[in-house]
Amino acid sequence: MAAEIIEAHDKTTAPVQVPEQVPSIDEKADTYVDVDKAPSDDDEEVLDTFVPFPPIKGAPEEERQLTFRALLVGVALGAVVSASNIYLGLKTSWTFGASLFGSILGFAILKPISKYGPRYLGGGYFGPKENTISQTAATAAGGLGILFIGPIPAMYHLGLLSKNPQDDIGKLITFGLCTAYYGLFFAIALRKFYILKLKLIFPSPTAVAYTIRALHAVGGDAAKSAKKKSICLALAFVGAMLLRIVSVYAPGILWDHHVFWWLYTWGWQGIIAAESWNWFFEYTPAFLGAGILSGMNASLSFFGGSVLAWAIIGPVTVATGTTFGSPVDEENFPGYMNYISLSPSKALTAPSPRYWNLWVGVMVMLCASFAEVAMNGPIMYRGMKRAFFETAERIPATRAFAEKHLTTAEREIEDPAPKAEHVPTWLWSGGVLLSIAVSMIVLALQYNVSPGLTLLAVILAFIFSFIAAQSSGATDINPVSTCGKSSQLVFGGITQGQGVHGPDALNINMTGGIVAAGAASASVDMLGDLRTGFLMSTSPYAQFIAQAVGALASVFLCAGLFLLFGKAYPCITDKALYDAGECAFGLPSVAAWTAIATAVTAVDFPVPNSAAITALVFGLFSIVLIAAKYLWIPEKYHVYVPNMNAVGLAFTLYQTHYSTAMAVGAIASHIWLKKSPHTWEMYAYSLAAGLSAGEGIGGVFNAILTVAGVGGDKGSAVGCPAFEYCG
Repeated sequence: MAAEIIEAHDKTTAPVQVPEQVPSIDEKADTYVDVDKAPSDDDEEVLDTFVPFPPIKGAPEEERQLTFRALLVGVALGAVVSASNIYLGLKTSWTFGASLFGSILGFAILKPISKYGPRYLGGGYFGPKENTISQTAATAAGGLGILFIGPIPAMYHLGLLSKNPQDDIGKLITFGLCTAYYGLFFAIALRKFYILKLKLIFPSPTAVAYTIRALHAVGGDAAKSAKKKSICLALAFVGAMLLRIVSVYAPGILWDHHVFWWLYTWGWQGIIAAESWNWFFEYTPAFLGAGILSGMNASLSFFGGSVLAWAIIGPVTVATGTTFGSPVDEENFPGYMNYISLSPSKALTAPSPRYWNLWVGVMVMLCASFAEVAMNGPIMYRGMKRAFFETAERIPATRAFAEKHLTTAEREIEDPAPKAEHVPTWLWSGGVLLSIAVSMIVLALQYNVSPGLTLLAVILAFIFSFIAAQSSGATDINPVSTCGKSSQLVFGGITQGQGVHGPDALNINMTGGIVAAGAASASVDMLGDLRTGFLMSTSPYAQFIAQAVGALASVFLCAGLFLLFGKAYPCITDKALYDAGECAFGLPSVAAWTAIATAVTAVDFPVPNSAAITALVFGLFSIVLIAAKYLWIPEKYHVYVPNMNAVGLAFTLYQTHYSTAMAVGAIASHIWLKKSPHTWEMYAYSLAAGLSAGEGIGGVFNAILTVAGVGGDKGSAVGCPAFEYCG
């Protein structure tokens, strides 16, 4: 990705620059803030980002950090983010972190309660440390949804789970339990190394710490600023939610503007080609907000990828007879074509542009992600090597071996947290062993995966957690997709070597990928929370408890939400409906997981030769471009280097309106920043967080209405293509 590496320093007061970013398939977009100096409202102090912040001037000392009210509100806000992420992730593979949303809205809820409520109803002083606990619980409760937007629905598409998702509720919950706690225990093991020793910046969690500190600053201006941010977030949330709920009853007017279809019905026959390639504008608050969060480079790269895939390469492949479409209704709407079928029977003989582009996009994302990791290889190698010996030193059987490789200075790292607030080694190490045992039992009984392969998946998960932590700490990029796909390649090689094919090979491939991706994602989320807690002097043990509570809630929340969406929109789990293009969700992450699992376990490679050659060319170009960025292109020009992960994502997502909305949001945000920096800094991220979460929750309400039989399909098709409902 087009992100700058931020080297770890022993101490600095320099501005923290947060890279523009876009997640690749099923990667998380951390909500970031420019924390340049970050003066408080009352004292213009410049804070050191590598030691805990000093106490807020004039603020009383906190007696309580871990409270029931903080956990309750945090889990509730995490549920909102989880619901939003599953909805948005199923549509576009895009998810958003809960940190900023949880910190601001948690403050907006708990501050008035603490001030005006009686103590038995949550009254009493609410400070920044408790705010951090609430935000930590929100992050953990909202973090498991990533499994339910890609790998788990992919297992349904591959026929590895039952046809009725409601019959699999037990499997979904145990799957969540298999992955939810690895990240928690891994994060505790990695805290001392990545946060205290390497002093990685973790840009988004650092920005969240600044936000929490600003919200709790003492003084009239600080209180007004906090109130304005909270109101902005709340209004954006409610507005986006209501728009999403109401718009499904008239989507062609309130949500989608199919301008090219309108021009076609007014007599411009040739313009129907643009509608056939899904070019229209959608008023999606979440992706207008995503443009604010991701910035110009990532958003325009995403949009440019859409233009390249669906306005240039796609039409060229059709014109040359390489790919094929089918008429929607030749008699009534001549020229109106469907190019999005994923019919398996025609994959090699008459592939659709969507199937053809899918392989190019997946290859670009894999190559781009691996190239980013490789260009940071020396740093990651040194980090992983030192972390290995740090971990080995904690185990009595390997302590003597580890001490030979560690200097005195490396061993003696001062932890600013009091010893009473540390998480005992027996607790996190015992938790890892218990999680391994649970995973072995669950995967053996439910998916016929041997304990040895489960152990390999856990080892890969731990290795990927190192890589993901290093990447996220330095660049704010959590390479979840790379971790999952890498494990798929590893297990694909194992099953091919053993001559295992069919459902058994697919089971091994998918479960291994889920464990690796889930653990890497959760460990980075939770390590980020510990970074925020480090700056706020919050108890690591209290955060550990908050993370454990949030993770447990996430297991049941995400399973329930997935079943709700699956019942409302059967195409999420029914591959036949999805392949036919009869789905309100794009499911790009599902398509990618399915494609890789199929490719690495099949006897015959199911990719057209032309697509394979193009994919290799684009993959090689991605590697060369990223290498050039690190080796030869001056840093000041990095913002002009295309974000190849964003470009690759666009190839897998035929709904071009998401990238269009992101580009509009990014350009509007850029103009806003230039015209009024003060108001942008005050409102931009609150606005974006509210828009993203609001649309997601609106989508949840729509799913409930659909299950109840009063969904949007009862509304109007005015303005929709072919005069059919388009919600």
